[in-house]
Amino acid sequence: MIAPLKANEPLNVLGKPLIPCCLENNTGWYRNGSCKTDPNDHGRHVICALMTDEFLIFSKQMGNDLSTPVPEYNFPGLKEGDYWCLCAERWQEAFEAGMAPRVKLEACEQSALEVIKLTDLETHAIKDST
Repeated sequence: MIAPLKANEPLNVLGKPLIPCCLENNTGWYRNGSCKTDPNDHGRHVICALMTDEFLIFSKQMGNDLSTPVPEYNFPGLKEGDYWCLCAERWQEAFEAGMAPRVKLEACEQSALEVIKLTDLETHAIKDST
């Protein structure tokens, strides 16, 4: 039997309970491994993406260096194979440039659909990502 949703439990882009993006990195607005958000998250860190060298280079060229460690913020720097909660607008920008990384749909928070089409996310979905 499926447990009922708790009040205010975040949903993913598929309309189901949001699963964690990554437990190895302190990602997300809350830095707890989830792409859960709230109204204070103006960057909307809601896309659980699998980093690639190509995307990290693209992001750095666009002014968001995710690969260089920043110890004072306890940020290790990302490398290919890491999962990270990206800003929806950054993912959309990468998609339009043909550089969008793959995504874990079950870990992408539902508000991403205000910026990105579900069909675009589905074309970049990691199969069996749960």
